[in-house]
Amino acid sequence: MSDKDPVQNIAQEAREFMQGFQSLTLATSNAQGKPEASYAPFVQIGHKFYVYVSELAVHCANLQQSPRCSAMFIENEEQAKTVFARRRFTLQCSAQEIARDLPLFETAMDAFRSKFGKFIDMIAPLTDFHLIELSPSMGSYVSGFAKAYHLVGEDLGTVAHRNEQGHQSPDSKNAAALQALTD
Repeated sequence: MSDKDPVQNIAQEAREFMQGFQSLTLATSNAQGKPEASYAPFVQIGHKFYVYVSELAVHCANLQQSPRCSAMFIENEEQAKTVFARRRFTLQCSAQEIARDLPLFETAMDAFRSKFGKFIDMIAPLTDFHLIELSPSMGSYVSGFAKAYHLVGEDLGTVAHRNEQGHQSPDSKNAAALQALTD
C-alpha cells in the first residue's frame, strides 16, 4: 500500500482479501424480519456474487422473500493479531434469483465447476437448489484496529474513512497500546 494515499489502495486490498475465501457469511431475514445468520459457497462474476442454495436452508427462502441481505468475509481468529480487530469485508446487497433457462445460470454453474470441481455436477440438476445473485450496493472494510472504511460505487471503488477521528483513548499510554495493534 502506498504511503502517499493509503485510502486509494483500500478498495484493491479489500478485493484481494475476498479472493482467499470459498464461502461467505450471509445475514438474511424472513418476511417478518426475523434474522438468520448462515453461510454459502460463492462465485464472483464481475462485481456480483452468486450462491447456489437449497430450499432446505432457511436463507434460501429468506433471499427469495426479502431481497436485502448482507455478505461478510472475515479473517480466521487464529490469523488475527487480536480477535477484537479481525479483518473483515461486509457487503450490503440486493438478492435476485436467476432462472435456470437464462444464459447467466450456465455461466454461473461453469464458474462453480471451475472453483469447486465436479461436486457441482451432482447438485446442479437438483431442482430444490436456486441460483441467487447478490448485487453489492456498498461495503465496509476493516483492515485492522481503527482502520475502517466505507466503499461505494458500482465496483465499490470509492473509499472513505468511516471516522476520521479513530478510537478515542483516555490517556496516552492506552493510545500507544492501541496504536501498536494497528502496526
